[in-house]
Amino acid sequence: MECTGRTALIVIDMINNYRHEEAEQVLPDVERTVPVIARLLEAARAQDAPVIYANDNFGEWRSHHGEIVEMATAGARPDLVEPLLPDENSLFVVKARHSIFYETPLPSLLRQLGVGHLVLCGQVTEQCMLYSVLDAHIRHLDLTIPEDGVAHIHEDLARAGLRMMERNMGADVRRAESVAF
Repeated sequence: MECTGRTALIVIDMINNYRHEEAEQVLPDVERTVPVIARLLEAARAQDAPVIYANDNFGEWRSHHGEIVEMATAGARPDLVEPLLPDENSLFVVKARHSIFYETPLPSLLRQLGVGHLVLCGQVTEQCMLYSVLDAHIRHLDLTIPEDGVAHIHEDLARAGLRMMERNMGADVRRAESVAF
């Protein structure tokens, strides 16, 4: 896949209080992915690549990213949030639904930054990740998905989702250690 523009790392739904219906199902895989995503964050920041957090607002429509971070660090698993916290250069997009593009300013932000290649990591592979990859694909963005940097609820659906991302959406699915910024 030919990259046209800067590469940005987008971290999806990892600023999380883990006090929701599917938390117990996703937590084992989140525990596995947090160190991987932390390394991706470190690599992106070392290369001055834009780092963008796209996160649910958990129904708190008056909240801003600082409040979302506070809720998450005061949640059930702050140990899974703290290694991934935004730094002073990180950008933050609050999303309402599964896709990071649906009714968010992300497309405008990517254009402003000159981004044409996205590295997407986070949760949940078979839901928010899959829908976000589809929306990025139809916007003609180049995509890399670190398969070890995405967390799932249902392993079989996640495997199928990753295969669809690669086969149907042209995503480059690879291990995180081989992702370049």
